[in-house]
Amino acid sequence: MDARLNLFGNPVAAKFMKHIVAASKVVSDSTLPAATQELVKIRASQINGCGFCLDMHTKEAAHAGETSVRLHLVAAWREAKVFSDAERAALELTEQGTRLADAAGGVTDEAWANAAKHYDEEQLAALVGLIALINAFNRANVIVQQPAGDYQPGQFG
Repeated sequence: MDARLNLFGNPVAAKFMKHIVAASKVVSDSTLPAATQELVKIRASQINGCGFCLDMHTKEAAHAGETSVRLHLVAAWREAKVFSDAERAALELTEQGTRLADAAGGVTDEAWANAAKHYDEEQLAALVGLIALINAFNRANVIVQQPAGDYQPGQFG
């Protein structure tokens, strides 16, 4: 299976992706915990059905030491005992921020306040940016039907 469009070979798509990747560097360099960042990327990618991003971020998380139990339970984070209260708050914000069309009110004040109990302003800014970015990556990959399964940790530097 080949992608409909080469996101790195097409000049316009490559330029666009370069800017999104640069924006993601701001988030990865923030004080938002790396494990939380990967959990957020995985959960949004599950919701959006992005196989390529799921392949990438589950492998990156495992490579960084994340346990298989936690990776397997991201989709059922509400029932799982393996996530901290801070991670749960980030996952809730991720779900609400990813499913904007499903809820007329968008992200609830309760979800925001819960996240704000666990993350400082810099981390909240990084979390908002991360949720927006992974949704952009997911949508681009789903639209072009980017195949999944061949990703190697560190592949994109």
